[in-house]
Amino acid sequence: MSTTSKAGQRILSLLDENSFVEIGAMVTARATDFNLKQSDASSDGVITGYGLIDGKLVYVYSQDASVLNGTVGEMHARKIANLYDFALKMGAPVIGLLDSAGLRLEEATDALDAMATIYANQAKASGVIPQIAAVFGNCGGGLAISESMADFTFMEEKNAKLFVSAPNALDGNYTAKCDTASAKFMNEAGVVSGIGEEGYVLSSIRELVSILPSNNDSYSDDVDCTDDLNRATEGLEGCVGDTAILISQIADDNNFIELKSEFAQSMVTGFIRLNGRTVGVVANRSEVIGEDGKAAKKMDSVLCPCGCAKATDFVNFCDAFSIPVVTFTNVTGFKATVEAEKKMAKAAAKLTAAFANATVPKVNVIIGKAYGSAYTVMNSKAIGCDITIAWPNAEIGTMDAKIAAKIMYDGQSTEVIDEKAKEYAALQNNVVSAAKRGYVDQIVEPADTRKYVIGALEMLYTKYEEGPARKHGTI
Repeated sequence: MSTTSKAGQRILSLLDENSFVEIGAMVTARATDFNLKQSDASSDGVITGYGLIDGKLVYVYSQDASVLNGTVGEMHARKIANLYDFALKMGAPVIGLLDSAGLRLEEATDALDAMATIYANQAKASGVIPQIAAVFGNCGGGLAISESMADFTFMEEKNAKLFVSAPNALDGNYTAKCDTASAKFMNEAGVVSGIGEEGYVLSSIRELVSILPSNNDSYSDDVDCTDDLNRATEGLEGCVGDTAILISQIADDNNFIELKSEFAQSMVTGFIRLNGRTVGVVANRSEVIGEDGKAAKKMDSVLCPCGCAKATDFVNFCDAFSIPVVTFTNVTGFKATVEAEKKMAKAAAKLTAAFANATVPKVNVIIGKAYGSAYTVMNSKAIGCDITIAWPNAEIGTMDAKIAAKIMYDGQSTEVIDEKAKEYAALQNNVVSAAKRGYVDQIVEPADTRKYVIGALEMLYTKYEEGPARKHGTI
């Protein structure tokens, strides 16, 4: 491996020191048509091998743009496919560092067929081993499909370009008008998990690998928890709006790995550790608190199509790799716009199915309002949540009490509607009422949330559940 190439340097920066072992260093392109020269194709434009991240085995390939522009030809693809074969046998993650001009045109159908073998191996590996991609240069056309088959993708914020069709190829668009291949655009579109400078991207991958299980047949590596399991989190009720802060407050050592933070911000997803074990978290959010401690952005407490899609993908990943899921619910309904209506029902149905089909331990914490069908979608007990915890001031019901009273007593005086609204709130929306009916298992003070969630997950640690016999669902 050339340690002077960017491709080689990225591998060395990513892995534990002196742990990388290259595979297939002598492989070169077989094709010689159109003046292709084997002597110019060191490693056929991709460095492949294995190494360690925090002592965990991983397989890595890094495309070398200095060799044939990193284009994907027959042997280039074969090296990557071979790496997947190793990874599946050993049950270890695959990390792709992408920087390529795309298919090698000189190899024509050989290159096209070879690219498809990568797709096939990625599909085979999906849900079996974690797949992580990082884009540092160009990643266009068919290679963008490969990137999107990964579970998590990061982009270098300045030089990386990710596209199926280049910005100038889109009707009515050009790069200066809207750079649809840029990291900023893809981050806001929810295509990637995060963006930043090269060092940030590599450290993010290391952090993610460290917290994830190596495969679907093993649990994530538990670590010794030095944080107090009974630690009280005073003032947690003040974080109902920005649940990203709430989640970090209850996490071991306040460490929260948030994913897709700029996409569908009304839904929060990411990983934390509780008592040293990896947990996936999903939460509704109604505001984003800036570094100055003030609300930089406010949103309605509703489910939107993009937020549902974001959570669906995340819950499915957690379930595939036996990672428990904890949700923090504060939702009053569905986003009501013409554009949202086009996708809302299907997106909510997919999220409902994701929670219902997940057999991992599931805990729901109701921290605010939980109204109507939107509440039932958010990991409610009716669709399979194991333990439901609620704060004392939580409200659970079909809708806001005042609105319900107006519907039920249409045409009545304001005094009657106000009186019935209070009665409805006491009888139907009260968290105690929900607990009496078995819809809530525990009512706890906000400050005690951490210890009760940890206790629930400890109780559920050996949970075993099988769904009905079927090939797969169709929702």
